Amino acid sequence: MSHMKPDSNSPLSFPLTLKFEEVVYKVRVGEEGWLSSCYGGGQKNVNEKSILNGISGVVSPGEMLAMLGPSGSGKTTLLTALGGRLTGKLSGKITYNGQPFSGSVKRRTGFVTQHDVLYPHLTVTETLVFTALLRLPGSLTKAEKVSQARSVMEQLGLDRVAQSMIGGPLFRGLSGGERKRVSIGLEMLVNPSLLLVDEPTSGLDSTTALRIMRILRGLAVDGGRTVVVTIHQPSNRIYNMFDKLVVLSEGSPIYYGQGSLVLDYFSSIGFSFPVSVNPAELLLDLANGIPPDSEQPVENGVELECRKSVKEKLISAYNKNISNKLKEELLSINDNRNNSNSSVLSNAEKKKKKRRKEEWCTNWWEQFTVLLRRGLKERRYDSFNNLRIFQVISVASLGGLLWWHTPQSHIQDRVSLLFFFSVFWGFYPLYNAVFTFPQERSMLIKERSSGMYRLSSYFLARTAGDLPMELGLPTAFVVIIYWMGGLKADPATFVLSLIVVLYSVLVAQSLGLAVGAILMDVKQATTLASVTTLIFLVAGGYYVQQIPSFIVWLKYLSYSYYCYKLLLNVQFDENDRYQCPDGTTCRVADYPAIKSVGFTDVWMDVGIMALMLVGYRLIAYLALRRLSPR
Repeated sequence: MSHMKPDSNSPLSFPLTLKFEEVVYKVRVGEEGWLSSCYGGGQKNVNEKSILNGISGVVSPGEMLAMLGPSGSGKTTLLTALGGRLTGKLSGKITYNGQPFSGSVKRRTGFVTQHDVLYPHLTVTETLVFTALLRLPGSLTKAEKVSQARSVMEQLGLDRVAQSMIGGPLFRGLSGGERKRVSIGLEMLVNPSLLLVDEPTSGLDSTTALRIMRILRGLAVDGGRTVVVTIHQPSNRIYNMFDKLVVLSEGSPIYYGQGSLVLDYFSSIGFSFPVSVNPAELLLDLANGIPPDSEQPVENGVELECRKSVKEKLISAYNKNISNKLKEELLSINDNRNNSNSSVLSNAEKKKKKRRKEEWCTNWWEQFTVLLRRGLKERRYDSFNNLRIFQVISVASLGGLLWWHTPQSHIQDRVSLLFFFSVFWGFYPLYNAVFTFPQERSMLIKERSSGMYRLSSYFLARTAGDLPMELGLPTAFVVIIYWMGGLKADPATFVLSLIVVLYSVLVAQSLGLAVGAILMDVKQATTLASVTTLIFLVAGGYYVQQIPSFIVWLKYLSYSYYCYKLLLNVQFDENDRYQCPDGTTCRVADYPAIKSVGFTDVWMDVGIMALMLVGYRLIAYLALRRLSPR
């Protein structure tokens, strides 16, 4: 496959014929009650619902197939299945040049989702260049990859907005049509043999929609690509661009064939159309069970039965008039294709070791560096950064004023300041970290489905990109409040205190990443984080010194407890003295808030926090693997 010439007029070295036969997809509806599963009694409330019912078709290079149907008819589900991205109870046969879905097919397939999943703060150039650096093979130089990205921009008419940000809900950027072209451009970078596009005209005005469809038509006809699109209700001009149609009604096919033969077919089975009407509108009515001569009636019981009857008649006519002929067509194409192109994939399947090496277009380090640079550029305009800086500096300054030059004799105030360190930097990084992966879920699924990078390179790049802000803010915080609060004026003690706080920040961030990755829901994650921080606050060793034995284990789960204990060990020695209320001097080790924690097992505490840091991040990584595509 040529990577250097993505132009739609350049011939493909690997034309691909897509064939799907009797595709059926079912999902489980309802759940089995826990009483039934435990005791075997009662009725199981588990049913299967058919989403796709025996859909067949074929698309050859240079053709554009459109899937039409109302919302919920199964168009997107079928497209996802054709792209090798659908998991679950899928049956039937989907082949690519006579071979099943494989890594080589995956690298030759472009998939454009209905909703444009893009980073809002990146420019068009940055979006395409970073993707080119990740998706194009390592045999190309960086300059060649950048050149290809610019070539795609020019081909899609994006050069005028090259330096414009994508934009998002909070600030203006590209128009809807421009964003859709960027999404198509991301897939065109790899010069795909098969291009699957979900609802490319959704939310666009008629002029923009027509322009997008002309681009896709050119990619098919001029570039020899196999293009499949789902579309809800195309205009007459867009309808005439399609070579073939698949019309779906509640997951069942009611038509397959050329768009120009639609009127003749439905007239032959008793549904006459006015010649002047857009066929797509009438097809949509039929898919909803509304015959051409019917007005839009009220959906009462009689009307629903009538619609059901129309749908059953259409499905029966399809099985009688189209299904058998289509099977013969698929069989003949299979024979021809096996003799011509399947050998290319067969040879690739025999070379397993080589294929494993080619599973990723770039090596791990390149993926990590590109993802790290992209992440830093995306978050450079993060509106929350200035707010977070103001928040931390304000809290540090106010805290410094409240604990202003605390005398050495006021041990309670000094201990409370250290506990404030451990608590504030126990919950602040946690709350910030829980948003990390839920906010990037769609992007992660999309890019991992395209085989852009390893999960490990993304995970480390994403977490490393947050470190400057995550470590910079607590450093500024400690610098301000430490000296204002009158803690031990010793540089070594200050440095050790800072290290302990930063160590605690990393552990808290790790827990936040794990919670966010497991739940993948911001509301649920923040709720769980609130409960967790409250427990850690109470069990941190300051508020309650004598925790009942049956629940004392809670404090050993609290990293705030270990941070508090380490800070006490840095600031005080067990033989230090302080002035008691009666005027005598007492040992620091005997002060209740310190005695309950103690000065022993310091290195064990450091090790436990290290286990938490590594363990929480490992849990987060394993949780993200659930999102990994097939």
